[in-house]
Order: sequence, then structure tokens, then C-alpha cells
Amino acid sequence: MRKMRKKNVKSFLIILSIALLISCNKNNENELIGKWELIEVLSDPGDGTGTFTKVSSKKTIKFNNDNVISSNGSLCTISTESKQSTSGTYSLTDSTYKSDDCADFNYHFKIENDILIITYQCIEACQAKYKKR
Repeated sequence: MRKMRKKNVKSFLIILSIALLISCNKNNENELIGKWELIEVLSDPGDGTGTFTKVSSKKTIKFNNDNVISSNGSLCTISTESKQSTSGTYSLTDSTYKSDDCADFNYHFKIENDILIITYQCIEACQAKYKKR
């Protein structure tokens, strides 16, 4: 009888853990899905003193619920230009995206305090901050 209870408890804990993981992933997805507008960029001069500066830009990035990412600007660079349509795919599992317009590289993103931060491929630190519209 005790072995049966232990087995049931163990099974319940496994199912609960899986449900929590799925739930957390869905929450992250819901937080990410939508259109984001570029608000700040960081370009380090090479000495570690770079800071984010506000920008005036119409560049946006949109995350769809089918793992497609699109932008009215380059997904590959820290550019503030909004004259080029680009797209790619993203993964919530490792918080990265790829674009067909870029070299075979995964760009990392994270959300902190309702701000999307994308890290671009640069020799020195370069990132962009986006706010959800």
C-alpha cells in the first residue's frame, strides 16, 4: 500500500512539474507576442563605458504566435532605420531568433521590466531596447 502511495505521489509530482513548465512557457510567449517599438540603443566604444541612449525611430519588431518574427527594419543590425522588411523565426526555448537576411547566427533576446532587449552580433557590446506598443 505504501509503495502504491509513493508511486502515485511521484507520478503526481512529475505531471505537476510538466504542467508548470508548459504554463511558464505560455506566459513567456504571451508576454512576447505582439509589436515592439525601438526606444534605446547601446553601442560600446570599446572600453566598457557604453550606455543606452534614447532614439527617435519608427523601427518595430513583431513576434507572432507561430514563431515568426518580422520587422520594418533590419533584424541583423542595431540600425534605427525602418525602410526594409525582414523576417525570420524565433525560439522561446533558448530565447533566440534567426533571420534569412543575416548570416547563420542566433540573436539573443530577453524581457526585463516589460522591455525587450536584443543583443546583436558586434565586436563590442551592442544592444537595443524595445517597448511593447
